[in-house]
Amino acid sequence: MRKNRVFIIATWLAILLVGSVLISTTKFTANLSEFLPRSPTTQQAVLNEQLRQGILSRQIMIRIDGGDATIRAKLSNELVRKLQGNTAFLSINNGSNNGDTRIFHYIFSHRYLLSPTVNPTLFTVAGLHDAIADSIDMLATPGGEMVQSLLPSDPTGATVQMIQSMGSGVRPVTRDGVWSSRSGKSALILAQTRASGSAINAQQAAINDIQTAFAVAKSEAGSVAANTTLMMTGVGVISVASRDAIVHAAELMSTISITLIILLLLLVYRSGIVLILGLIPVFSGVIVGISAVALGFSVVYDITLGFGTALIGEAVDYSIYFFVQSGQSATGSDEWIRKYWPTIRLGVFTSIIGFASLLFSNLPGLAQLGLYAIAGLLTAAIVTRLVLPTLLPGNFKSRDLSSIGEHLLRLTRTLSALRPGVVLLLIAASAVLVSHRDKIWNYDLSALSPVPAAAQRLYTQMRADLGVSEGGYLVVVSAPTVNATLAVAEKTGNALQGLVENHVIAGYESPARYLPSVTLQQERQAAIPPKDVLERRLREALLGLPVKASLFTPFIKESEAQRTLTPLTLADLRGTSIGMVVNSMLIRHGNGWDAILPLKAPASGTVDARRVRASLARHHITGAMLIDLSGTSNQLYKSYLINGIKLSLSGVAFIALLLLFVLRSPVRVFRILLPLIAAVLTVTAGLVLLGYELNIMNLIGLMLIVAIGSNYALFFDQGARQVHGEIAPRTLASLVIANITTIMGFGPLAFSGVPVLQAIGAAVAPGVVLALLFSASFSQQSTV
Repeated sequence: MRKNRVFIIATWLAILLVGSVLISTTKFTANLSEFLPRSPTTQQAVLNEQLRQGILSRQIMIRIDGGDATIRAKLSNELVRKLQGNTAFLSINNGSNNGDTRIFHYIFSHRYLLSPTVNPTLFTVAGLHDAIADSIDMLATPGGEMVQSLLPSDPTGATVQMIQSMGSGVRPVTRDGVWSSRSGKSALILAQTRASGSAINAQQAAINDIQTAFAVAKSEAGSVAANTTLMMTGVGVISVASRDAIVHAAELMSTISITLIILLLLLVYRSGIVLILGLIPVFSGVIVGISAVALGFSVVYDITLGFGTALIGEAVDYSIYFFVQSGQSATGSDEWIRKYWPTIRLGVFTSIIGFASLLFSNLPGLAQLGLYAIAGLLTAAIVTRLVLPTLLPGNFKSRDLSSIGEHLLRLTRTLSALRPGVVLLLIAASAVLVSHRDKIWNYDLSALSPVPAAAQRLYTQMRADLGVSEGGYLVVVSAPTVNATLAVAEKTGNALQGLVENHVIAGYESPARYLPSVTLQQERQAAIPPKDVLERRLREALLGLPVKASLFTPFIKESEAQRTLTPLTLADLRGTSIGMVVNSMLIRHGNGWDAILPLKAPASGTVDARRVRASLARHHITGAMLIDLSGTSNQLYKSYLINGIKLSLSGVAFIALLLLFVLRSPVRVFRILLPLIAAVLTVTAGLVLLGYELNIMNLIGLMLIVAIGSNYALFFDQGARQVHGEIAPRTLASLVIANITTIMGFGPLAFSGVPVLQAIGAAVAPGVVLALLFSASFSQQSTV
């Protein structure tokens, strides 16, 4: 016996040690990919890529408030200057001539390979005359300083027009030389990070760099900047805030839950030793649960961690059953194993079967929750069964709660009178759900967002002020090679440009804008005449213009250099900031490459998808897909929510089959399942009547009601089989205490402020109470 005891404890400790080491090396993340499929379609793969790596995911919108326009402009310029050398950012722009220097340098150095204005007509005498005249006219405009500095090298205005084409669409208001909000009360800056939006830690570091740079700039500006403030938003900023909100809420709620549970168990056990022993299965389950997910998925979602804190409320039940039910018996643990373990084991199996259905979900988030629940609960039960008895000191006896159980039993006997009421409640709940069947579930993925409404409004407002695309629509084209894909993207751009001119869209982005196909680059180079021809045409073109030919010596020299440049390729951009921009819109897949062209909505805010598709068809762009990111993500979420409901129902069916196989009595199975079904339907109807639309995390909560409530129903069924035909007092006491700890474990989640955690708490806390009461009312000792 001693040998077995040592072996059990050593094995248990080794498993915990290995699990702890595994957890310490595990990657934890919080992003929407947990609600994307593991085997995506083309559209789903694009959605996943954009959420993780797309341009939108890299943008940080910055706003400076307070002070007057002059001080805001000064701080804006200083902030841009301090961040320009920071390798964490691909670009940082505030509308001044100092912004976006790396991308500007790239465009200027390759302007005649990149600019769509370059064609043979541009370099004719008439073309040069008109272009130079336009550039001279632009000297008197707000952007005249840039034109003046570029005029000797680029009198055709190719660089300026290229930059303007990049900023097509709604443009920010400019005040004191920098971008401003429409109200004129804020200065605006747009940054693009090198790290993708899914790299949460890197996004956090970029945010910290911005905050530090602003603090230094504000300090250097002195007292005139004392009341200025900095605000940021964007996908990365929101992702960081979401992670922090989930982690903070999970930590706070778990602290509250553990504290309440410890206080309750101290009150019940009146023993610190029993309390510590009682928590061992809980923490063992948490460690093994996280480890199992890490092994199965290589990454653990923060939502899974949040769910894990709630699992404490159920995992602690097993040790409560052990200590309370074993009571004062000298052979307490042996007697408990003989009398009660079979019932608990059956309850564990019903929970495992219920959650096993989630493992078949194509949704990684649901599959993780299922694996965590199975591994955690199974571990907690096994530790209670094997480890706890070996840790007990000799002649150990826990506090006898028989007297409390007797009082509870007298109350329970009166619950039989509630049976008709429960049946009526079940009928009423069913009627509510039938009448509200179209409003039960919320199929919008945003329902799971932990982002406060104020932060969402800030994001919407700053996006509108900066003219940033909302990322709602993408055009995706494909080809076997990079060059062929860029050529298709160019053809697509021609189709989209017509839509811009007709105000169907405000603009678009394209990888071909920064890296044209080799063929198009060579065509543009061929449009540049040899040096002697260009010099002659330039002299003729300058007739009647107030400038001399000698001013344009740099233009002649650089045109000749660009005429003989080797065309740019993707390999030339590797490791550069512009290469990161291109790579975010050029994605390699198994059979070739995809080019992503994000569309900018017009002033109305709505893209006419029908007209976009018609234009693509009219230009014979084969295989082009128009993807509605928001619609696609919501459709995905809806399909997997429906799939989750089906899997849950199948789980209940398998539970019924298991109970039927073990108990060999349809009547007993009916008495066990009826209270659980009644509890689930009542909670669902209650939430619907309160105006709450259920989401996928509510579904997990409803499954937990069945998993936890099955223990109650099984113990009442076991009691009905005893000599007295009713549950034993100590057993009833253990169920009530376990029920209260479950409420303490899940109840605080309903007040966490994080929708994914609130959804679980709002379902489980009232559901387990109803499951206990309904199970008691339908116990067989009462007459029907």
